[in-house]
Amino acid sequence: MLGSLVQVAVLCSVGWLLWKYFKQVLLSSPLDNIPSLPTRGSFLYGNLAHIMDRHAWPLYERLTEGYPGVVRLSGPLRHRMLYVFDPVAMHSIIVKDQYVYEEAAWFIKSNSLNFGPGLLSTLGDHHRKQRKLLNPVFSIAHMRRMIPIFNDVSRKLQKGIEDRVVGHNGPVELDMLNWMGRTALELIGQSGLGYSFDPLVADSADEFCTAIKSLQPVQMQLTLLRRLWPYIPNFGSPWLRRKVGDMIPHKMIQRLRGIVDVIHQRSVAIYEEKKRLLEQGDEALKDKIGEGRDLMSILLRANMMASEEDKLPEEELIGQVATFIFAAMDTTSNALSITLSLLAEHPDVQEKLRKEILEASNGGEDLEYDTLVSLPYLDAVCRETLRLHSPITTVFRETRKDAVLPLSEPIVGVDGSKISEILVPKDTTVIVGLLSSNRNKAIWGEDALEWKPERWLSSLPETVTEAKIPGIYSNLMTFLGGGRACIGFKFSQLEMKVVLCQLLTKFTLAPSNKPIVWNLSGIRFPSIGEDTKPSLPLMISLYKGNEVSA
Repeated sequence: MLGSLVQVAVLCSVGWLLWKYFKQVLLSSPLDNIPSLPTRGSFLYGNLAHIMDRHAWPLYERLTEGYPGVVRLSGPLRHRMLYVFDPVAMHSIIVKDQYVYEEAAWFIKSNSLNFGPGLLSTLGDHHRKQRKLLNPVFSIAHMRRMIPIFNDVSRKLQKGIEDRVVGHNGPVELDMLNWMGRTALELIGQSGLGYSFDPLVADSADEFCTAIKSLQPVQMQLTLLRRLWPYIPNFGSPWLRRKVGDMIPHKMIQRLRGIVDVIHQRSVAIYEEKKRLLEQGDEALKDKIGEGRDLMSILLRANMMASEEDKLPEEELIGQVATFIFAAMDTTSNALSITLSLLAEHPDVQEKLRKEILEASNGGEDLEYDTLVSLPYLDAVCRETLRLHSPITTVFRETRKDAVLPLSEPIVGVDGSKISEILVPKDTTVIVGLLSSNRNKAIWGEDALEWKPERWLSSLPETVTEAKIPGIYSNLMTFLGGGRACIGFKFSQLEMKVVLCQLLTKFTLAPSNKPIVWNLSGIRFPSIGEDTKPSLPLMISLYKGNEVSA
């Protein structure tokens, strides 16, 4: 009798799961009337395999230019998905109804496995609690205090590159992605954690930097498998799950586990050392990097003073260490690499920017915060790069209940009717096209696909200001908006500007003769040809004007 009841329970559970998953395929949907791509892809992966391919840039261009802000896509097992870059619809998704359109379950599970319960791995009230404690850490007042550290680390970068260029008759080929990754790691290390990862002296990065830079390329090769992670239950103890993971015969999964282990071990060590020093008092911090004014010290002090209700547990604080490191290093280093690549390809822009920096810095002196943020052409170069080449191309959301998605202008449905709002059923995957919004010709004009820093030196077109794009930064979606906007976008901006100032006063940049491919991933990255190893070789020379002025 008991066995029969168990069998019935199992059959009912399996039946319910199958119905929950396949009802989208079997039943009609309001989304069926939304224009879609002409091909649906395979039954197993749908269009997801196409849009996640590392060479999918032409597809994104077709989505941006061929559709009016919203497109229906075919997902895995024929699930319906939406691709959205209409500004009013985006405002609803990431601001007005942000708790209806939550982060995708696979994204949260993936980040939780990679970094622990940090800011990128939590939802709802849990996320708001963490953000409440973290927001003051990234204030302008704290950013001002970071400038001396930024300048000190950037001078070490300058010296490290100079040592490899001096003595050569011509330009020297250097992997600038490697140097930008190491620099970004040291910047977040010293200013964010009061910790030094890399003195920028050796020819290559240490194990930790290599692990961080390898994370996105490895995850790119596990893109479709990562979608299955939310459906894998947390069986048994962590020790048992670990042992089962050790036995999975998949090269990329094992490599990812090795990377995650390196990140976790270093994060725990940094946290424990920081906690020990804080417990000893301010005197113990005086001779340490950052002198206790780094972001992590500020966070730990705030956590000590918080009410029991607002305090973060130790595992979440360790999760913030790993999250800080990854978020601050990978996105900013890749954004800097894109900027250097563009400056190498546009020597006129490079020279104009160098002239502005040299004049403001009296030939190469460190710039104070107020001067740095007031340089118009430097700001224009950074904004235009982050507009046209946003490091993150899309973000995924999932509807927690049925929702109505408004549109800025009506679209024509498959049946010829006009649609001004879309009923989006519960459990629908919505892909927000950050890059598509930044490149939308209807908003940015016919030259939207051109890299033109000058567009930021005068008033933006009315189509930009009237669109009311919900991004937190400069009418762009690069840093998102709403409650999950990039909390460290001001930190990233300052970092980019300081590094560019230090490099351009000392060196000139030119392309190498190697074919550079920018790969679409969670965070875009460059490689040489078809190789998937991250790399950006550029030709670096000493700036001759320095020799003349000296």
